[in-house]
This record gives sequence, C-alpha cells and structure tokens, in this order.
Amino acid sequence: MEVKQKPIIRPTSNFHSSVWGDQFLNYDEQEDQTTLQKIIESLKEEIRKEIMRALDDRAKHADLLKLVNDIQRLGIAYCFEPEIEQALQHIYVAYGDDWNHNCDFLWFRLLRQQGFYVSCELQKVTKDPLSWNCTLSLSKHIEEALERPIRKRLPRLDSLQYIPFYEQQESHNTSLLRLAKLEFNRLQSLHKKELGQLSKWWKGFDPPKNLHYVRDRLVELYFWILGVYFEPQYSRSRIFLTKMITIAAIFDDTYDNYGTYDELKIFTEAVQRWSITCIDALPDYMKLAYKILMDCYGEMEEIMASEGNAYQVGYAKESIKELNKYYMIEAKWINEGYVPTLEEHESVTFITAGYKMLTTSSFVSMGEMATEEAFKWSITFPPLVKAASVINRIMDDIIGHKEERQRKHIMSTVECYMKEHGVEEEYVYDLFKQRVEDAWKDINYELLTCKDIPMALKTRILNLARVIEILYKYDDTLKNVGEELKDNIKSCFINAMSV
Repeated sequence: MEVKQKPIIRPTSNFHSSVWGDQFLNYDEQEDQTTLQKIIESLKEEIRKEIMRALDDRAKHADLLKLVNDIQRLGIAYCFEPEIEQALQHIYVAYGDDWNHNCDFLWFRLLRQQGFYVSCELQKVTKDPLSWNCTLSLSKHIEEALERPIRKRLPRLDSLQYIPFYEQQESHNTSLLRLAKLEFNRLQSLHKKELGQLSKWWKGFDPPKNLHYVRDRLVELYFWILGVYFEPQYSRSRIFLTKMITIAAIFDDTYDNYGTYDELKIFTEAVQRWSITCIDALPDYMKLAYKILMDCYGEMEEIMASEGNAYQVGYAKESIKELNKYYMIEAKWINEGYVPTLEEHESVTFITAGYKMLTTSSFVSMGEMATEEAFKWSITFPPLVKAASVINRIMDDIIGHKEERQRKHIMSTVECYMKEHGVEEEYVYDLFKQRVEDAWKDINYELLTCKDIPMALKTRILNLARVIEILYKYDDTLKNVGEELKDNIKSCFINAMSV
C-alpha cells in the first residue's frame, strides 16, 4: 500500500514585488567624458591650490576649516584625501587643544572624525532653531541637522541636501560648487552603470519564478551598499558586496520564510562543506541559491588571485559560512520551541544581523590598506563592529517585532527582554533606543582609539551604522519600500544635478 506523503506547509511571506521593474536594467553611457574630465581636473587643481594657500597662512586657518567642511559636505572629499589629511594634521600639530579661532565646532568635529583626539569643552548651543535669528534656508538646515546629526548621515545623501544650501550662501565658492555638481553627475553615471550590471545579473536568475519567496530588492540593496562606499575607487568592492548582501537576503528569507527544518539542515551542511558537489543533495528550489553562492565567491576569488590577494575572499567566505551557521541556530530554536535567554539571543542575533559578515566582505578589493591583519581583526567581532551590529539588530527589532510575532519567527530582542524581565513594550522601546545611542558612543570611541586599523576601513563600519538610520528609523523600508527610500534612490540614480 502506497503511503501518501503529507503536503509541506511552509511559512508564508507577503513581500511586495520590486517597485522598479526593469528601469535600471539597461544603461549605456553615450557621452564622451574627455572634455568633462578636463574641466573637472582643472577645477580640482584650483581647489588644491586654495587649500595649500590657506594652509601656509596662519591667519587663514579658520577659513581652511570651513573649506574642508564644505568639501566634505558637498560629497567630494575623495577628490582631496591627501590635502585634507595634510591640512587637519597640520592644524592638530600647530594647535593641539589650544584652538583659539572661531569655528570651534568645525575644529572639534573635523579633527575628531579624522581620528584626532581633541577636547570637547565647547560652548553649548540652544536646540531650538526657531529661536535663532537666521534665514529660512539656514533654519531648515539646522532642523535637518537636529533630526539627523551629521555624524549619522550618509555622505552621499548629505551632499544632496548641502549642495543647494551651499549654493544659496552669498559667500559660496563658485568653482567648488561647480565641481561638486559635475562630480555628483559623473559618479551617478558610474553608479547607474554598476546598477545596470547588477540588474542583469539578478534578472538572469528570473527571481519571480525561481526565487519567488525572496524579497526582490536588488536596487534597494545596492543603495544600502552605496551607503557603505560611494567613492569611484571602490567600484569593484561595491559590486562584490552588493552580491554578498543579496545572497545574505536569500539566506535570510529561506530560513525565515520558506525552508522546512529538514531542508535547512541539508542546506546548512552544504554551505559549511562549500563544494558544488553538494548541490545534488539539495531540494530543487535551493539549488539555484547554492549555485549563486558558489559562483559569486568563485568569480571574485579568481579576480583577487590574479592580484595575489585570494586570501581576502577566503575571509569573506568564512564570514558568510558563519552567518549561515547562525541562521541554522535560530531555525533550531524555532523548531524546538526553545526560548533563549537575552544573553543567548544576542550572542546569535547580533551575528545574524549580518554586519560582521558585511564588514569583513567590505574590505575585499579595497587596496593596500586592506591587509590580512585587518581581516583578522574584523572576524574577532571587535567592539566597533559589534556596536554597528547592535544598532542594526535593535533598530530592526524595534520596527519589526510586532509583525514577526504573527508568524513563526524567532522572537525579537524586544520580546525576549519583555519575557525575561516582565516589563511592558514601551519600557523596552525606551531602553533599547538608549542602547542604540550608547552604541553610537561606542562607535565614536572606537573610531578614535582603535589605531591599528586605517580610518578608511573603519569608515565602512561607521557607514553601515549610518545606513540603518535611513532604512529602519521609522519603518522596515527594505520590506515596505516607502516614499523616502524611493526619493533617495531616485535622487542617487535617476535625477541628475542641474549644473
């Protein structure tokens, strides 16, 4: 007698389809960039000379700080990295904590974010910009700063707000403004080209058919990684990391929203063994995800091996294997109905937040600064990486835990704390929001005190934390793509800057 197999009842998900369709699929840069590049280089040289003139004149050092600030806020600091480093190093050596010019706040912020530890004994300023005697433009600028401080802003998005503000200032530098607009458009063309390349890669898998249970968020994930690094020299790293976060999203949705426990055990074992020969043992719907994993890392490993740096991809590979293993721990808890302590919960979910994996992977192909020592540092889950992971996990859980309670899902840190301490939801919200602020303080401290890792690498981790401020402050905008995220994507990838 034939025994009928019970139908598999899978968790359900209700992700909406991509809001972008094939909009970014084809991008072909038609214009000859030669003339534009000559104009840009001429403007850069003009600004370099201005920096050097201010550097050599002690009376202009306050003006130099304003110039450096404008360059950074306009989103073109990558054009002048050596000059900015030289300028701020010079001011730090010349003055130490004895800065006696105006621009106290600029002096403090610029030197601190460059890694120089200077005194924070500054004058306090009222937080009510409507009580200030200032223009409407400046008042709006101040309100935006209070809503999301500069430290928490993504530089690329900040430049979109700062360029029109700077243009309205009577004292603005015409050459600097023009350079900022031209560079914004030049980089936008590069980003659109990358996004087109990635869109073809993603569409080639026919996600609606073959990965139907996965969030179709390639554009949003690329925007996430653009937040980590938007600068032109990191193009290859950006493409690789976008593929890595896409793979992590496939994993996340497979473990959370579709796979059965027995299937997930098979998949986890296959990822840990890391061999294409494992593919035959997988359920049919998992085979594509596994092949994507193998192909992406294999391709990048070949590229980096040609430069003698294949070991970098090795560290990235180990980091996603770890992420996969911790997803399985969550699945095991759900399957067994196990309720972890808050400490157990966080030891796992701070890893499944994904930022440890993304940090290690972000260093791949970043140049000479990305040494093996830096990779070894990142995989130890150092305080800087952990602080960014805390921000990611807690902000995500605050936004998403109510919805996740309605389906079979690992309890959030919010719910875990409520059960363990017998407190109300609102109390945990307030407590966890303070934990997020404390994690930001940890980030600021580690950026200053962790001297063995180059600031350019540490900045990737800072930027990962900044992205969460955009994606999870008010809603899970990766699941529910809202108007703010749509507008940000349009500004970054569609709407050119008027020159």
